[in-house]
Amino acid sequence: MSGKKEWPKPPACRVITIANQKGGVGKTTTSVNLAASLAMHGLKVLVVDLDPQGNASTALGVDHHADIPSIYEVLIEDRPLAEIVVPAPELPNLYCAPATLNLAGAEIELVSKVARESRLRRALDRYDKEQFDYVLIDCPPSLGLLTVNALVGAEELLIPIQCEYYALEGLGQLLRTVDLVKSHLNPQLEVSTILLTMYDARTRLAAQVADEVRGHFGDIVLRTVIPRSVRVSEAPSYGQSVMTYDPGSSGALAYSEAASEMAHRGAGGA
Repeated sequence: MSGKKEWPKPPACRVITIANQKGGVGKTTTSVNLAASLAMHGLKVLVVDLDPQGNASTALGVDHHADIPSIYEVLIEDRPLAEIVVPAPELPNLYCAPATLNLAGAEIELVSKVARESRLRRALDRYDKEQFDYVLIDCPPSLGLLTVNALVGAEELLIPIQCEYYALEGLGQLLRTVDLVKSHLNPQLEVSTILLTMYDARTRLAAQVADEVRGHFGDIVLRTVIPRSVRVSEAPSYGQSVMTYDPGSSGALAYSEAASEMAHRGAGGA
């Protein structure tokens, strides 16, 4: 992986929400490492951190203590997105709209807001997002108003599914939410990509889950699977994606391959 060869740019900015209300499936890891891979290959990427824990901000090396202007002010106080977006220090082409712990209260504060489901969409519409090739939105592990905002704000949904027992449990609930959002709030939304994560080649179960997911979802499942990897788990504690922390590791190579697949699929219009 040289990181030098440029991948094709999509015809317009692709806004992709990465969601699965099940915790621990690799949502943030996927958001950060796909973003870093795309940025390393000449594409300009914005990661919008919608998780109050701010793990995507941490992994991108972006400051997100309570006093930092964040996505919270955008959603609750109508602050322009342009005022909070910052470059990620590790990589050129990579930017972040950070989350702070203030976001934890946003679910409750959004309830009383006008057009509460569309506030992120409105912020993105007012922002010059066409300066980016990709906007990746990282969601909290729930189907609350933050995730609904992410689904209303995107044209595409990427679902990471871990290759473990109960992997498909809860997916029906997510897909029903997607259908509701499509019917009432965002008819453009499509489940465009499914990524199999935490694949352990030594177990038969992982292969069975992968086969089941491919049988159910067909071609939207990326060919690349993400293996279980200690390096992937370690990288965020150093304020890095695995792409810069250990570019030769199996996890980094797999995320690069997955991002390449996504970029080449989307080059003709996702």
